[in-house]
Amino acid sequence: MAKSATAAPRLDPVRLANLEDFDSADLLSGDHCEGQRYTRVQLDGLDLTGITFLECELLSVAMNEAQLRGARFTDCRFEELYAPVFRAARSSWRDVELTRTRLGSAEVFDSALQSVHFDGGKLGYMNLRSSKLTDVLISDCIIDELDLSGARGLRVALQNCRIGTLDVTDAILKDFDLRSSEFSMIRGVGGLKGATVDDYQLNLLAPILAEQLGIRVEG
Repeated sequence: MAKSATAAPRLDPVRLANLEDFDSADLLSGDHCEGQRYTRVQLDGLDLTGITFLECELLSVAMNEAQLRGARFTDCRFEELYAPVFRAARSSWRDVELTRTRLGSAEVFDSALQSVHFDGGKLGYMNLRSSKLTDVLISDCIIDELDLSGARGLRVALQNCRIGTLDVTDAILKDFDLRSSEFSMIRGVGGLKGATVDDYQLNLLAPILAEQLGIRVEG
């Protein structure tokens, strides 16, 4: 029986219309923001715990040290999101596009991401530990460390990315496409079960697999 091809992420396009321009940073935890456009708004350091953004566009918004724990983003588009420290643990992302994102340390652990596209940008430490990723595409990004330890990933693709360290310790993956991306180090290679790599990547993985399995290579 022929093996089935790796399934690609199923992304729903974000369509926004009739947005209301909103230029105030007077947002509070638990707020419900719907149908709004934020341009160059400084949200640094605000407590936005449990906030909801529905059908919103955020352009060149700064969220450094903002507390976004438990936040919900649905049908949203980000362009040039900036945050040296991004705190969004236990957050929910559904039908979201993020373009040219610049994050330093991003704490997004224990979160749920569905139909999310990161397109271009620079990410330092991306902490997605114990998160659930469904239909996620990360393309043309530079990432220092992508931590997926304990995460569950279904139809996830990393395309044309450069990643320093990929940690998949205890991850559960299916249709997880790593082809076309570069890695300097992979931790927890046993968590790569369910991933797809190309021939070149397989050659790079060989010494790591040999070391973990206790295989001696001579000759």
